[in-house]
Amino acid sequence: MNRRMRRAETRNSGRQHCSARRNESGHRPAAISDALTRRFAEALHCHQSGRLTEAVAFYDQILSLNPNLAAAHCNRGAALAGLGRFAGAEVAYRRAIALHPSFVDAYNNLGIILCELGRLDEAESAFRFAIALKPDLPQSHSNLGIALKCRGRFEEAAAAHRKAIALDPEAPDLYCNLGDVLHCLGRLNDAEQVLRHATSLQPRIADTFARLGNTLREQGRIVEAEAACRDALALDPNHAAAYSNLGNALADQDRLTEAEAAYRRAITLKPRFGEAHNNLGAILKQLGRIGEACRVTQEALRLPPPDALRYLNLSELRQFTPGDPYLADMEEYARGIASLPVKQQIELHFALAKACDDVGRYADSFRHLQIGNTLKRQQIPYDEAATVALFERIRTVFTPELMGSFRNSGELSPVPVFIVGMPRSGTTLIEQIMASHPQAFGAGELPNFCQAVTAIFSAAALPLPFPEALLNESGEDLRRLGARYLAEIVPLAPTAARIVNKMPSNFLFAGLIHLALPNARIIHAVRDPLDTCVSCFSKLFANGQYFTYDLAELGRYYHHYDAMMQHWRSVLPPGRILDVRYEDLVVDLAGQTRRIVQHCGLEWDSRCLDFHATERPVRTASATQVRQPIYRSAIGRAQPYAGYLEPLLTALTAKDHAESTGRIEPAVSVTSLPNESPARSSPASPAFRYG
Repeated sequence: MNRRMRRAETRNSGRQHCSARRNESGHRPAAISDALTRRFAEALHCHQSGRLTEAVAFYDQILSLNPNLAAAHCNRGAALAGLGRFAGAEVAYRRAIALHPSFVDAYNNLGIILCELGRLDEAESAFRFAIALKPDLPQSHSNLGIALKCRGRFEEAAAAHRKAIALDPEAPDLYCNLGDVLHCLGRLNDAEQVLRHATSLQPRIADTFARLGNTLREQGRIVEAEAACRDALALDPNHAAAYSNLGNALADQDRLTEAEAAYRRAITLKPRFGEAHNNLGAILKQLGRIGEACRVTQEALRLPPPDALRYLNLSELRQFTPGDPYLADMEEYARGIASLPVKQQIELHFALAKACDDVGRYADSFRHLQIGNTLKRQQIPYDEAATVALFERIRTVFTPELMGSFRNSGELSPVPVFIVGMPRSGTTLIEQIMASHPQAFGAGELPNFCQAVTAIFSAAALPLPFPEALLNESGEDLRRLGARYLAEIVPLAPTAARIVNKMPSNFLFAGLIHLALPNARIIHAVRDPLDTCVSCFSKLFANGQYFTYDLAELGRYYHHYDAMMQHWRSVLPPGRILDVRYEDLVVDLAGQTRRIVQHCGLEWDSRCLDFHATERPVRTASATQVRQPIYRSAIGRAQPYAGYLEPLLTALTAKDHAESTGRIEPAVSVTSLPNESPARSSPASPAFRYG
């Protein structure tokens, strides 16, 4: 089913229900010959035992003898659906309905197939026909809820699922479907409660635990999510969706090899499992196997239903060329974009923007960027005034006097290296260069420093948040902060002389990093402001980076970031921060790389120049770029869009952008979410009920 049903499709062992009793429900008609009766019984036996190809052959024999048996057409459709032959199944169901216009089961099964084919408006109509024919049938309301969920109409979907539950309050699958919708609405605690109620009704249904794993993962409870998926697999070792969900939980823990194995097992169990193919492609991308990732993602796109996220993932893996069939497919898919959920609309616009940029259609590209960013901005709670206020408060607290008062405090280890700056400014390239040194370990975008700040300040029960809390801190508190951070990162690479954290937003903490870890190296990635901002505007980030979805807000954020970095240069000792300009790095790789290595206190190693050959996971939006030798094409990134950037230019050049609110913000005002691209789909298998 559509990955928007979140990450897994479980379907009665992959078979639609076939039936053999009442003519009213599309089951075996009474007035047929003994020969047909025997064949019908043989067909049902094959069907119910999973021998679907044989079942289709028997149904064909039956229909050759009597082509007007609606039940045979319906059951033939169910067998074809189980074989993944959805177009044939649709024809069979429509024939059954033509013969028997009040055939409720045929309408339900037709709606399910239309969902598989991505024709959600038709699917909704089919389910509503079924409800009109038999209003008290819970499966019709539940199936309607699934179709509405796929269309992004979550409140209506929840109402449909609640109606189904009212009709059958002891059915665990109905609670599971409601839990899926609550998940989509962001009501994760409610979703968890509903799913746990489903497990209490029937504690041995693997699918319920697979869905629970999804919800726990979205809550950030990754270890519990993994455990729930393993519970599902203990109940059903052949549950493809549980393996795919397990892969997601493992990937979130950077256990990428194990995640790959889980996705491959899901695909083995269910070769047409599009979500698992998509997720496998995402892992292969992180592992640097770009060609294989591209092939797997293309295979995901060949599997129904059409999926905007898969197009987006493919757009990040390959360059499009004029006449590219995938661009044509996307544009054809976009003809019905208004019927897609908003999340899919956003993904498709960003995918089309990338493709149009590749082929030089810059006006079309910017149009898609503008629409996609506008839609995304409407979905997120970015508080610009609070962000600006935080920047100003940090500059107010971190004075030369305060920095001097804490001199010689902190943990003295030289192991930590921080790469900071704006997203899309070259931080991943610098980290890849450093990670190519045999004495350095590239840890990716770690939130640990921000988390350590929160933990230390909270433990002290201070009345003020960061940064004001620092005014009441002691040198010992700073040493504990540094020691905590070290204790968390050293196990990642116990023998490394340097461990690199490239979380860009750590630029907000540069002064505190120096106080807590005075021997830590800080590298500041700098790129042309317009190129940086346009590159940010062109990316749909998986997490955070909420300031990037409006050109004016993005420009104002850049302005305040730049002011913050100027402040750090004025209060930190000279040479503590090394500025590395992206443009200089790509023009003079050897010279700039020597600067970086020297700043980090390491001996020169020429392997740093062959960074693209270094095999290591990369999770950020630049995962494909750092697998290539150095190139200059990203210089002047903004130039083709010069005529569209007036809001950005105005914001970048204005002196005063926003007044501080004067509010004291919580300690976790700083974005510390990884700067990675969306890649893995997270379905929670829809429990369709078949007729």
